[in-house]
Amino acid sequence: MVVVSHFLKWIYTARVSERAAAAHALARAYVNCELPFEDRCAAEAALTLLLDDASSKVRLAMAEALSMSHHAPLQIISALAADQPEVAGVVLARSPLLTDADLINRVAASQKATQKLIADRPVVSMALSAAIAEIGEAEACAVLLANSGADIASLSFRRMAERHGHLPLVREALISDIRLPADCRHMLLVKLGETLKTSPLVMALMGAARADRVMRDACVKASVTLIEGTRQEEHAALIEHLRLRGDLTASFLIRTIAHGKVDFFGSALVALSQQSEARVRALLAGGHDVALQALFRGAGMAAATHAVILRALKIWREVANGKRVAGVQEVSWLMLKELGGQSAEGDLAALVKSIHLGALRENARGHALAIAAA
Repeated sequence: MVVVSHFLKWIYTARVSERAAAAHALARAYVNCELPFEDRCAAEAALTLLLDDASSKVRLAMAEALSMSHHAPLQIISALAADQPEVAGVVLARSPLLTDADLINRVAASQKATQKLIADRPVVSMALSAAIAEIGEAEACAVLLANSGADIASLSFRRMAERHGHLPLVREALISDIRLPADCRHMLLVKLGETLKTSPLVMALMGAARADRVMRDACVKASVTLIEGTRQEEHAALIEHLRLRGDLTASFLIRTIAHGKVDFFGSALVALSQQSEARVRALLAGGHDVALQALFRGAGMAAATHAVILRALKIWREVANGKRVAGVQEVSWLMLKELGGQSAEGDLAALVKSIHLGALRENARGHALAIAAA
């Protein structure tokens, strides 16, 4: 206590650098539990007084010494966390004494730099992640996504995709995160398509109508590809997302079955027909045509689409049972034959033709690359 008494008298005449060094030393002694109880009380009082020091260097020295300690005085940590950014940032980024409520309040009241510090804490709870996703700046969300110690809920991924998915910084961070739900990936895909569609360069090259059509087709094709990386337990969320957007159309489902996405096609039928998953799976695996057509009708699919779907389904069954080797090119060709071949007309025929031509191009591209690599 005598030492602290001298310290309190000395600080009024000491230079800033001396006060900062002394404040750091006193704070270190406090958190290291090197002082008897009475001296700790006196040291805490002295540190509290130093919160009023005119120089931020003194308060920064205290913050650096106290920020990582579980034994720091809570009132001092709280005051330092509300200090100017240079001082507060050290405490907000490190202190284990700050609760989620404290940090959420700081996120709401702080600027981008402070939000980024909080998002980069060693451990970020699901509640704090939700707050950053909901109100944080784009840069803070990108830092959060890069933080392996952050626990992020599916809803928070969706909010970041909704709020900042049009920005490359956040979009790239979201896409590279393996935890990102499939419906969020589709949302980002659509946002990218919308951004490209309105690009001055694309508008100048294609015009508004053609750019809209090309980007819409590209998004549909990319959505089918997206299914490949989607776990079956995520199918329901992705299907609901597509349904709400109006993208779960008959043409989309025909594309999925043509590309052999039978599991996803089944999940869509479960959602659209309100039939049990077990019944739908059983029908797809071995149901007769009449029962399958009743299922398709219950899912709202037009009768004109039933034949091509049945043709594709039967081929994929044979592939799954090891009785046949086939790919999208052959399946789409046989679907087209079901409609009358290359001379067939109408929207459904045009759709199947486009699938077949796409498969031809993809196979030819793969063949050319294989030759080049040989």
